[in-house]
Amino acid sequence: MTGNTKAMVWKRFNLREAIWLGFCATFIIITRAALMLKLNIPGHAMFFTMFFLILGRGCVQRMGAATLVGLIAGIMCTMLGMGKEGPLLIIKFVLPGIIVDAAALLYSRLAFSIPACVIVGAIAAAFRYATSMGIDWLVEMDYDIMLKKALIGSTMNILFGAAGSALVPLVVRRLKAHGLIS
Repeated sequence: MTGNTKAMVWKRFNLREAIWLGFCATFIIITRAALMLKLNIPGHAMFFTMFFLILGRGCVQRMGAATLVGLIAGIMCTMLGMGKEGPLLIIKFVLPGIIVDAAALLYSRLAFSIPACVIVGAIAAAFRYATSMGIDWLVEMDYDIMLKKALIGSTMNILFGAAGSALVPLVVRRLKAHGLIS
């Protein structure tokens, strides 16, 4: 990229929007660190991950907002060693962000609709688990074990992702009512 192109990419978000996106990414990391306590419930981290990804998109109504939140959270989690996947951990955060941004492109009032958020949260959470399946496939895990693990893991991811996403419209409406977002 040339210097001019880099400047255009960063000018897409103003300071207020960048603070919102940084806030959402930071809270994904903080909740992930807090939930590293072994609860023996697969997918429990998706509750806050999907909440803050969709909240980031709801607070910043620009294309790429959720993807940027996922990218920042993925890079920071990788740097802090918060996953066994190494650099592939970034994909586990970026892929749901891309899905949230694509859904917001199709339905611009996404962050204000509980059913839309639940559906998008469930789909994004399911695709996040697809990344884990890809990693299992790369390490040549037994096919039957991989499918059983995927069935349980993706179901729990979907349930927690949908539950976390359902809270976003309530928060976004309150933020908008108090003039904290435009």
